Amino acid sequence: MRKSRFTEAQIIGMIKEQEAGMATAEVCRKHGLSPASFYKLKAKYGGMELSDARRLKQLEDENTKLKRLLADTMLDNVVLKDLLEKP
Repeated sequence: MRKSRFTEAQIIGMIKEQEAGMATAEVCRKHGLSPASFYKLKAKYGGMELSDARRLKQLEDENTKLKRLLADTMLDNVVLKDLLEKP
């Protein structure tokens, strides 16, 4: 997965600039971001504080690890079933 060019703090800062009255096009130009990317980030991080964004990232990482563990366990289960079925 590609890592973002911006940290959570930078993203929240950009959103706060725009909410403070700066034009979206100006915020995007200042930070080298397309308006589509800005609105995508705003949909994800809008209304959050920095601590909330860090907690979200931590939960996403934990969720990814748990999904990987589940997939590994399911694969092991399938292999064991195949071994038991063979005479």
